[in-house]
Amino acid sequence: MRENLYIRIGSQESDPIQWLITAEGETDEIASGELANKENLSELTEKAKSRTVKVIINGADVRLHSITVPGKSERAIKAAAPYMLEDELADDVEDLFFAFSSKPKNHSGDENCFFAVLAHQQLETWLSWFSESEITVKTMVPDFLALPIVENSWTALAINQQIIIRSQSWQGFVVNDTIAELVFAQLLAEQEEPQQVATYSPITVTEEQIEITAMPEELPLLLLAKGYEQQSFNLLQGEYSVKEQRSPELKNWLWVAGIAVFALLLNLTGKIVELNQLQGKYEQVSNGIETDYKKAFPKTKRVRLSTVKRQITSKLAELGGATADSGLLAMLEKVQPAFMKVPKLKPESLRFDAKRNELRLSVTANDYQSFELFKQALEQAALTVDTGAQNNQGDVVTGSFNIRSKS
Repeated sequence: MRENLYIRIGSQESDPIQWLITAEGETDEIASGELANKENLSELTEKAKSRTVKVIINGADVRLHSITVPGKSERAIKAAAPYMLEDELADDVEDLFFAFSSKPKNHSGDENCFFAVLAHQQLETWLSWFSESEITVKTMVPDFLALPIVENSWTALAINQQIIIRSQSWQGFVVNDTIAELVFAQLLAEQEEPQQVATYSPITVTEEQIEITAMPEELPLLLLAKGYEQQSFNLLQGEYSVKEQRSPELKNWLWVAGIAVFALLLNLTGKIVELNQLQGKYEQVSNGIETDYKKAFPKTKRVRLSTVKRQITSKLAELGGATADSGLLAMLEKVQPAFMKVPKLKPESLRFDAKRNELRLSVTANDYQSFELFKQALEQAALTVDTGAQNNQGDVVTGSFNIRSKS
């Protein structure tokens, strides 16, 4: 069964980070915890590899708007909307990112354009944190949009000295608990009737205009995770959208193509050595180098034999660095027979750590036995093998291997 990893992040690097793992379609937590700050985010890298990552951001950095824009073309409406609010925005339109949503459920107004606004810099900062930790993120949602909707009431949740409020289906805000009373008083100053607030965690409020209704308490991030699944909105759209992963069939073809390129590179390296040893066959060998180089790199229009060795070294460095006796290519040559012995086991991704001279593979198979057979084949090739966690996802078993040479 597929599992989800929910991560809630704050605005600053020093803010704590909460995380939670649940199974698809289940309501109970599998594991949860809190990291001290952004510097510890890499502790979730392994947990994220076999799970769908869903990020919940601090809503204090996001503003939601719903307006009426003349016109029928959705594209024209989206283009005009930012400039209709230009005078109300604290920053220039060019410095802000606008993420649009369809009309939310339970919205009773006549507005036809719904969007969230946040700074490009803040969104890019968040994405850089995950990139540095090698965590792939496809969806982001502000925390207040993950709160439940209670008819004729605000909903509230306290977490890390902050109070998250969802005031409407497309409206919410986040305040520090130290100034919550002041903020509530300002928001409700002109409201005649008391404001009903359904709270999912203990909140102390003395403001007379607020009437608290205590709801069943839950782990804060678990409550937000449940609400996340009810959301179709995603901040990562437009220039920040993440393309879907390629199909397994295409991945296999790309893997074969990659091996072919590696083989051509090995062939090229061997021919350069031959060129140094057999000066009498210079012209014949140099022509072979040019032909093979163009096969490996079709976009190359001109091959300079005087610099081809440097070009190959550069290409190999891009792949993690290698020589004829060590590195990525040598490791692939040792690993390839194991794949031949266990055809049911298919590669999903490959990474090479040049500093540790370690090859990291993510693979899939039809059964657990294939993983054991593959490990045995690698060990017979004088390789040191560490196996990662293996997960059964329906008819497919996923897992990982860290492979190093014994020498």
